Amino acid sequence: MTSMAPAPRQLPRRAVLGAALAASGCAAVPAIVSAASINARMRGDISPVHDPCIIRQGDTAYLFSTTGSAREAAEGLIPIRTSRDLIHWQRAGHVLAELPEWARQAVPDAAGAWAPDIAHFNGRFHLYYSVSTFGSNHSVIGLVSSPTLNPSDPAYAWRDDGQVIASTRQDDFNAIDSNVVRDLNGDWWISWGSFWTGLKIARMDPGTGKPSDDRVHAIARRPEHPGAVEAPFIITHHGWHYLFASFDLCCRGLESSYTLVVGRSRDVLGPYLDREGRDMMQGGGSPIIAPSPRYPAFGHNAVLQDAGQDYLVFHAYDRDRDSAPVLRVSPIAWSADGWPGASL
Repeated sequence: MTSMAPAPRQLPRRAVLGAALAASGCAAVPAIVSAASINARMRGDISPVHDPCIIRQGDTAYLFSTTGSAREAAEGLIPIRTSRDLIHWQRAGHVLAELPEWARQAVPDAAGAWAPDIAHFNGRFHLYYSVSTFGSNHSVIGLVSSPTLNPSDPAYAWRDDGQVIASTRQDDFNAIDSNVVRDLNGDWWISWGSFWTGLKIARMDPGTGKPSDDRVHAIARRPEHPGAVEAPFIITHHGWHYLFASFDLCCRGLESSYTLVVGRSRDVLGPYLDREGRDMMQGGGSPIIAPSPRYPAFGHNAVLQDAGQDYLVFHAYDRDRDSAPVLRVSPIAWSADGWPGASL
């Protein structure tokens, strides 16, 4: 979910950590036969889905997304959906019944939980979420964790692990849209950011799931477009770190201008350069998907790296569904020179 920064001209969401999951004994989701057929064949509870991320345990893929309407918020926060094949999806409850007391105190006007990110490390599944209000950087990132995602397992329970990162109106960043990555050296990091001065990253302690120190590094910004960059997602692939991000404006249905871009770096701290060599700290970013008449805008992606295939997971505003955000899971095609592409 976007939180917009005020601007003079306009107002302003993983790698599934395959190695970590393999170490935990989690099996892969069954392979999809035809890459291009996933979205065309997708069925079930796939809309409204905003800011999706996917991880798998055993033979089941688990999808988490932003809480949508006020009606949905009354039922619970951060809806869960499941699938055995990435095509057929069904609702499977919510992560939170309501916001924890500490989050309500930290951001009193917040009503929902946005932009989840899910990762497995240190023997637990860690789900990060954002608490904010639209247009403000008075925000916090919270964390809950569980030893399993299977609700029929007696060990299933989401533990409140509290606040991870916070921002106030005095900060130059917005503490929403988090993502966890293990870099090529084996070190852990958490990135975040929406508008203001762009995307940030900090070293993470895998023992706590929280930053290990106070040092914050900038990895992307858009000086010429009133900050319109958000939702970092970093994966490693063939010796590179790839930074995916969303440009421009979400949450306006067919009037949205949301789109997905990418850059890469040998170092998780950057500089991230796009295909043309432009630095993402200076507004660079190579487009990944072309819009279509049915899906004119899309964004806030995650990446599922699974069974030898990478999938771009995101939402798109669907003209055939009265502009509602719909789940898209698109196999990534890597070019010969190492750049990702996908389709709607």
